[in-house]
Amino acid sequence: MDLLATPALRTEVLVVGAGAVGAILALELAHHNVACIVVERAVTGPRHPGLDFLAGRSMELLRRLGLTELIREHGVSPDHPTGLEWSQGLDDPPILVSPGGPAGVESDDGGGPAESHQLVSGAQLAKQLRDAVRRHPLVDLREGWTFTGMRVEPDGAVAELVEVGSGDRHFVEARHVAGCDGAHSTVRRCLEVPMEQLAAPARHCSVYFRNEDLTRRFARRGLSTVIVGGVALVARGDHDTWVGHLGLAPDEPITTDPVAMLRAMLGVRLDATEVLGVTQWDDSLAVATTYQRGPAYLVGEAAHRFHPVTDSADISIGDAIDLGWKLAAVINGWGGPGLLASYELERRPRALIDREMLARSLETRRRFSRLAKAGATRELLAEVLQQEPHLLGTAGVQVGDRLASSVIWADDRPQWPGPDEAPPTIAPGGRPPAVRLADGSQLFDRLGLELTLVDLTDDDAGRPLVDAARERGIPMAHLVTTDPAVRARWDHPLVLVRPDQHVAWRSGAAPDDWDTVLDLVTGRKTT
Repeated sequence: MDLLATPALRTEVLVVGAGAVGAILALELAHHNVACIVVERAVTGPRHPGLDFLAGRSMELLRRLGLTELIREHGVSPDHPTGLEWSQGLDDPPILVSPGGPAGVESDDGGGPAESHQLVSGAQLAKQLRDAVRRHPLVDLREGWTFTGMRVEPDGAVAELVEVGSGDRHFVEARHVAGCDGAHSTVRRCLEVPMEQLAAPARHCSVYFRNEDLTRRFARRGLSTVIVGGVALVARGDHDTWVGHLGLAPDEPITTDPVAMLRAMLGVRLDATEVLGVTQWDDSLAVATTYQRGPAYLVGEAAHRFHPVTDSADISIGDAIDLGWKLAAVINGWGGPGLLASYELERRPRALIDREMLARSLETRRRFSRLAKAGATRELLAEVLQQEPHLLGTAGVQVGDRLASSVIWADDRPQWPGPDEAPPTIAPGGRPPAVRLADGSQLFDRLGLELTLVDLTDDDAGRPLVDAARERGIPMAHLVTTDPAVRARWDHPLVLVRPDQHVAWRSGAAPDDWDTVLDLVTGRKTT
């Protein structure tokens, strides 16, 4: 890279990619009053129709940024079908049906999210979030600019950008670079970070099409996903659009007539089918070997390649929120180097867990197809499926959201209950219960912008702790509440909550080593 010219632009954070993930990262930074530059080559949306699944937890995180109403306005109706059916043929009676339920908002114990899940067109999600970025005064969006390379320096990086229309080159000095540029990430290539595959990839073909008959047969019965032998049919949410995911043999060619291939695998005729597009992909389920090299970070699909095995956007949203508030904390002066180091420690294990669960779901489908082709009885197929705890559609699986991290305080007390004990509601690294207060408001909505000490004591015991933190330049809100619902569900009277609503520390009384706690949770000194 020719860097003889003086860089024309300087920024604390350069975000590469203005899709949904890059936009969320930029808005998270701006939420903490940090400006950034965002570059995006392509302004158009994806070629094929698709829906992203945003779980209640993701919507809960986006609620902090004021984005939930915008997303729901452009999302799929909450009446969209969510059921899953397994059958040997489209004209055969189902072997097993997992009916979809209503999107739960709250639970009696506060374990449920404060928001319900949402399905939204991936193209609409990216467009609306990019519009929000475009409007924000702290975000400098450079559309039609391509990231082509960078050089790491002692205090940051110098990135080279090219304007697509004119071919003009620009250089940006950035303290941090966030690669949100997708599965074929240029940032990842520049960092020379390899992707680690779980196993040898299997080939697939996805046929995007419109068919009213399938909608009449299945979507109107509340089904969004139908597993038929070796084909997964998924409703896309509007205008009778579907996608058929077909597993291919290693030497099986993709024909010039994808509908014929789909009909052959389904064993039925699909009348009046309009093909919208065809893609090839593999299910290698790859995760980057590292999420950070020096001042540069990988976020979303740049760090893990799971699509189109799953339509869940949750892991990518979690990446953007996690890195965003930590970058802001360091830039704003209260976060130490251990905070940024914890990004990979918290997010990569999450990707590895999701990868294992997705691999299990794919193997369940393959097993079902093999047994069906081998002539297994309906009763045997149903029994095999019932052995699986998760019968997955395309939205993936939600498992625990508890973090293990170098910046989360874990004391010597048992973190996991014995066989006859109830699990704690407040655990280090966990998400505390979301509680609706007596006045109808959500407790989560009262948490501060940065750290918040939730104080349920009778003697304002948290006040000296908050004062001590502020004296050290650590922004900490003091949320005192006597609300009976909170006291009934939060089993510790002093709880330190991070900006991403995870518990950083909790105790039954004010500690003697508060400075040590602060050093650890802010990343100034880790164990």
